[in-house]
Amino acid sequence: MIEIERVDFVSVLTRDIPRAKRFYSETLGLELESEDGHDLEFRCGQVTLDVFDPSSIGQEFAPSPAGLALRVPDVDAARAALEAQGVVFDGETIVTGVCKQAWFKDPDGNSLMLHRRFDA
Repeated sequence: MIEIERVDFVSVLTRDIPRAKRFYSETLGLELESEDGHDLEFRCGQVTLDVFDPSSIGQEFAPSPAGLALRVPDVDAARAALEAQGVVFDGETIVTGVCKQAWFKDPDGNSLMLHRRFDA
């Protein structure tokens, strides 16, 4: 068994670094920590979000369908703010026994969600 201290970063892939930079910094309002020609790192709460162009190391692009849950204070208000900026959501907001979530995609098709647990 190994000891894992924490998650340092999670990654999503992009085919267009400038477009991804605009989306994550301007539309979502994430703070840019670092960047180079093929990689962006954003502060995303307790973890860094790495947005990476895989073609820079000879790998193929594929969007992530798994979903990155972005915790927000109010899912409905955050959804309305993003819709006002042209973000299209995948269906209605979902309310489960433990949380509220609203799914959307970044410009590369990576799945993201606005999320809030009821007990948090």
